[in-house]
Amino acid sequence: MNNPNSSNKKIVILGNGIAGVTCARHVRKKDDKADITIVSGETAHFFSRTALMYIYMGHMKYEHTKPYEDWFWEKNRIDLKHAWVGNVDFEYKQLLFQDGATLAYDILVLATGSKPNKFGWQGQEFKGVQGLYSYQDLELMEQNTQNIKRAVVVGGGLIGIEMAEMLASREIPVTFLVREKNFWDNILPLEEAQLINRHILEHHIDLRLETELEEIIGEDSGKVKAIKTKTGEIIDCQFVGLTVGVSPNIGFLKNSGLETNRGIVVDRFFRTNLQDVYAIGDCAEFKEAPASDRKNIEQVWYTGRMHGETLAYNLTTSNAVPYQPGIWFNSAKFLDIEYQTYGQVPAIWSDETESFYWEDKSGKICIRLLYSKKDKKIMGVNAFGWRLRHAFFDKAISEGWSLEKVLSHLNQASFNPEFSKPFHKEVLAKYNRESGKALETYKASFFKKLIGSRS
Repeated sequence: MNNPNSSNKKIVILGNGIAGVTCARHVRKKDDKADITIVSGETAHFFSRTALMYIYMGHMKYEHTKPYEDWFWEKNRIDLKHAWVGNVDFEYKQLLFQDGATLAYDILVLATGSKPNKFGWQGQEFKGVQGLYSYQDLELMEQNTQNIKRAVVVGGGLIGIEMAEMLASREIPVTFLVREKNFWDNILPLEEAQLINRHILEHHIDLRLETELEEIIGEDSGKVKAIKTKTGEIIDCQFVGLTVGVSPNIGFLKNSGLETNRGIVVDRFFRTNLQDVYAIGDCAEFKEAPASDRKNIEQVWYTGRMHGETLAYNLTTSNAVPYQPGIWFNSAKFLDIEYQTYGQVPAIWSDETESFYWEDKSGKICIRLLYSKKDKKIMGVNAFGWRLRHAFFDKAISEGWSLEKVLSHLNQASFNPEFSKPFHKEVLAKYNRESGKALETYKASFFKKLIGSRS
């Protein structure tokens, strides 16, 4: 299929993460004549960023993290350029590389991703202090953690717990500083946050709640030797992981004529203020949030993929469509516990909302269902240690199923391996006890009819 929007035009995509690569692949599917080049200084080939930790832990090698064989790109006529961009000349439509080379474009897609946050702590530039986002960060962490006696990780988010797990896998003692009362409790409700607290401690990680970093202390040689907390405690260490979130990687685009705020400002078609320049993925900031329950910047793998697909469609058709984010979804892994969330489950909810929570006696498996107090319609779900089907909850939330309808069909949502414990029975039993109801589980054969219906 060819389209005048992109055919024979040179499309340059800056960034080879999930957003940029998805865009390139889908443009090629729809247009066999477009000239496509992906540029990245980080790596020559696309890799799974979420798998970086497993390289460090020895579970994988770098080549195992590449979703596509190296021949895939040439076969699909997608050129790869491995080089760092110094700046962009938007007037003359060209990239200027750090080595002095240039690359012209007709259409430019900025998919430059994120960079770790630093908040101006004294000593944050010492050797052995770093964040974790890029492949270069992983290589630096490999160097910085050789033969060390103790590490400190600062920041209680997803990257923080990943880094703590990486260090613990090498039997490096880890102190984990979390300024909140519980791990990630600005995102997780209390019970879920406390479940993860316990799990972290079970893995012999020194979790310090309500503890903030004051200063990083170094040796005369420039290497880190300790940190100081805001209570004055000194903790000796030879490595400090700063995992206090990420921000859009757009420093080299400032004062270039491109409109930026925290990220690159775009409309719902991913258009910037400059002609033929678009932004997708972690670096994109919507002028207005794409939905009432979504943020202007969403730095999540799943949304990056959707950005790439939507922009590719718009570049290859005359009928452009605005970005429709759909039902929120995310997943992660906290050490041995898998986490999934669907819809909206805030840490604290309003009086118009109610919650049903069940936790297995092991203390490692739970589910929370948030629903409207007025009409009992399901609003969101958290699950820990229990694999659930994305399609099930996407349908249930988008169609406004009642809490009881979801609970009655929860067996169909389970995606655990065969012969796993049937948690749905215990969940339904608890609900029946608390509500005085006598709900029953629908048979498995009903699920096909259910998914096919709009009831």
